[in-house]
Amino acid sequence: MGSPKRILILDGDPQTQHGLRESLGTPDREFHTAPPEAGSVAIAPYDLILAGTLSALACVRRIWPRTPAIVIAASAGPEDVLSAVQAQAYAFFRIPYVVSALSATVELALESAWDESDIQVHSARPNWFGADLRCKRDTADRVLQFVRELVADLGSPHQENFATALREILANAIEHGGGLDPLKTVSIAWVRTRHAILCYIRDPGSGFRFDQLPHAAVSNPVETPFEHAEVRQRLGMRPGGFGILLARSLVDELIYDQAGNEVLLVKYVAQ
Repeated sequence: MGSPKRILILDGDPQTQHGLRESLGTPDREFHTAPPEAGSVAIAPYDLILAGTLSALACVRRIWPRTPAIVIAASAGPEDVLSAVQAQAYAFFRIPYVVSALSATVELALESAWDESDIQVHSARPNWFGADLRCKRDTADRVLQFVRELVADLGSPHQENFATALREILANAIEHGGGLDPLKTVSIAWVRTRHAILCYIRDPGSGFRFDQLPHAAVSNPVETPFEHAEVRQRLGMRPGGFGILLARSLVDELIYDQAGNEVLLVKYVAQ
């Protein structure tokens, strides 16, 4: 068994520190705590840092520029979420957080090869977030969490429905369009208007046609709704193929361009 993963909690609230230890503790993890002020932090190597504020995140970026950091804030708005993305946070959660979601993100952060250029932001306004994402599986999960926080005001289940639809389409773009090649990028633009939330995704692939996707449920004839499962089994593919069909059922509109490598998700917002 290797050395335990060292996790630093930069938060001055004892209750928050205790909650994080309880929810994230495993035998192979070692927790350390320190006040969030930069002057009181002992410089030491860590595998992951949990920051309670954006100022603590700024401290992390100065002292540990190559260490992934997750922001876990007691209160936050869209501007805070976007500031965290720009400051190269690995992810952002607001309290109260979903323990399973935070645990999964911590696991990813500890096991994946994080790089500050994985998410390259080119617009960080509350009504327009745009970025280029390296074609890595964990990048999709990271962006998903940022967007989930941006649409928190939708409430459940609308928030989770939109996030799930986005994840399915984004995962397809990264895996199939980008071939999981970290040298390639997928572009995403999340736009919020008075009446709708739109998410545009463009991948670097050549696209596809729905009539050439026999392994996907979206191409099944009405009379044989599970025909794609037989195709996948014949081709030795893992079970699945419901991504596009699922995404289409969770948003109000799902529109592909002619080539098939650009897609727009639309969710109407009740007034």
